[in-house]
Amino acid sequence: MINTERLTNTFLDLVRIDSPSRREKGVADHLCALLSPRGYDIHVDNAGAFIGGDTGNVIVRVPATGPGEAIAFSAHMDCVPPCLGVEPVLAEGIIRAATNTVLGGDDKAGITAILEALFHLEEEKIPHPEIYLLFTVCEEAGMFGAKQLDFSGIKAKEIVVLDSSGDVGTIIVRSPSKADISITFHGRAAHAGIEPEKGISAIQMAAYAVNRMHLLRIDEETVANLGRIEGGGPTNIVSDCVTLTGEARSQTSAKLMAQIEHMRLCCVKAVQEFGGNFDFSHEISYPEMNVSADSMLLHRTLHVCNDLELTAAVKGTGGGSDANIFSGQGLSCINLGIGMSRVHTTDEFIRVEDIRKAAQLTAALMQR
Repeated sequence: MINTERLTNTFLDLVRIDSPSRREKGVADHLCALLSPRGYDIHVDNAGAFIGGDTGNVIVRVPATGPGEAIAFSAHMDCVPPCLGVEPVLAEGIIRAATNTVLGGDDKAGITAILEALFHLEEEKIPHPEIYLLFTVCEEAGMFGAKQLDFSGIKAKEIVVLDSSGDVGTIIVRSPSKADISITFHGRAAHAGIEPEKGISAIQMAAYAVNRMHLLRIDEETVANLGRIEGGGPTNIVSDCVTLTGEARSQTSAKLMAQIEHMRLCCVKAVQEFGGNFDFSHEISYPEMNVSADSMLLHRTLHVCNDLELTAAVKGTGGGSDANIFSGQGLSCINLGIGMSRVHTTDEFIRVEDIRKAAQLTAALMQR
């Protein structure tokens, strides 16, 4: 059975380890020390060298003890700030941070559930196929660890990610692609008091373009936002440069590209109205995840939820995760809700019972 006391201690130990993005070595070393005596094949890759971090992804191969195709389970090691000096407090079955930090259940609860599930199978001598554990770095900063993973040595074609809020039984099957957008308007400087008519205001151009953009909720699958405006200078000079930084997301690639083109055309109209010019660039940060309704991994997970008397809820989300990267590699992937609440805030908390349920669900999936 799932060892709740051990599970709780594993989680408490993990959240006490500082692990902001690109500084996950403490967690990586802890996991290697915990798992090495069990005889698994453990490899820390070079992802950290490519992204300016102090460690890479921790990849663990657990040899098969029974039949079935290989399967992988993944959770990330980094946390969003403020995440230094986390001191967890357990009261009435709920774990919170004692001070003004996040708790770090995102995603150390996922790591904990995976570890406890595996330990349970071993202790009960329950047969399982070859299992891969993928503990990634730098997910919160842009899934950079997952992007650097070398999948050629990972035989699993199915990956279960434990990195979503929502009750245990929540199965995320849709997640949008995201594009990072940068727009710079170039006008012409002039003295605003003596000869403003000789200037072209980049601020005015930007305002004209933004006023015509469809932003925020576009439709049920698509959103767009401008998060930063930078530029300008003294009030007596017509501003000649302004930069807008934003993003667009959609669960459909065609809609995402249509939104990007719409935003670009608004900039074209601004230049036609005022003169000057602009630079417009976008970069796809991660692809969409859209799990097929006939996915065997999805159906197996629904079956397991039913066996464990968990209320299954198949959903989409507006956020991205490592699951998007894995899905973009052509792997069958789902993202599971593990009960973490108010993530990315200092009010974050999680119930021990939810971590236990997540471990129980994970252990059942590990058996194939």
